Amino acid sequence: MTHTNKPIRLALLGAGIFAQNAHLPALLTLHDRIEIVAIYSRTHAAAATLAQRIGESVAIYTDLAALLARADIDAVDILLPIPVQADFVEAALRAGKHVVSEKPIAPDSSAAHRLMALHADRPAQVWMVAENWRYEEAFERAAQLIAENAIGRPVTAAWSRYVALKPGNPYYATTWRRSGFAGGLLLDGVIHLAAALRLVLGEIAGVVSMVDQVAPDLPPADTLAAVLRFANGATCALQVSYAVDSPWGAPLTIVGTAGSLRVDRGFVEIVHPDAGVERIECGKMHGVQRELAAFADAVQHGAPQRNTPAEGLRDLAVVEALLAAAQRPGWSVEL
Repeated sequence: MTHTNKPIRLALLGAGIFAQNAHLPALLTLHDRIEIVAIYSRTHAAAATLAQRIGESVAIYTDLAALLARADIDAVDILLPIPVQADFVEAALRAGKHVVSEKPIAPDSSAAHRLMALHADRPAQVWMVAENWRYEEAFERAAQLIAENAIGRPVTAAWSRYVALKPGNPYYATTWRRSGFAGGLLLDGVIHLAAALRLVLGEIAGVVSMVDQVAPDLPPADTLAAVLRFANGATCALQVSYAVDSPWGAPLTIVGTAGSLRVDRGFVEIVHPDAGVERIECGKMHGVQRELAAFADAVQHGAPQRNTPAEGLRDLAVVEALLAAAQRPGWSVEL
């Protein structure tokens, strides 16, 4: 790979909410390293609205092949619905572009393996699966503390999250999220938690789970209760719902043989016996900016990056195992 400080000429594929509210602001902070030169969307109006926030030099496309044919575009940032995104990743890889594509790596592991086989024949191309929770500072810090044996051997953990997707939530307006695609909101949301858990506690070896669809407009499933077993022997009770809200969700809490900690985006708290609680403030909601900076490092300098396709596949495998286990009540699915 040729190392260079020349700005990366990048095209955005997708002009939806996450492009508007997360990726574009992050990319603009990296303007000295990444230059947005084109935007693709199914509709000209959506791309034009996003382009207005960048400048007149941004080209607008509704024809993907025409965009990918441009030799002066180095990379693409793909932010499209889960059911269709894999086709765009494949087209971009075949066109020789560096790729950062939103999680999950693909809608299912079969499609993921197909894309990874294609990428394996193109070692000079960077492909990052954009899992921003893996670049949240608080989860990094928690992983470091556990690696340093700060709470001894992790024994048990618990995590509860209740975030209803309902009218008024901007993501409710993205009708594809309510279209009943395989995995539904559990694939879209729990994959973040799988990535964070794997970063902090290591590989997941087996799961037992139950899933339900509580809200009639959130098919095929919106609520999960599970127990995860880690390769290091720790277990974690995980409860998630995208159908109901509560102010009493709980941060990821891990109890070890010599202390405990809890972590959420923005902080880590750690308890040592007879030493009280230490709170460590961390950056919050900046994982997208940090992962895109890592993408630039990988493209420009060949630096390693945390969101490899292999990691994306392992995240997806956890969610698929949770969904599969729910079809076999009382049975564990091994990973």
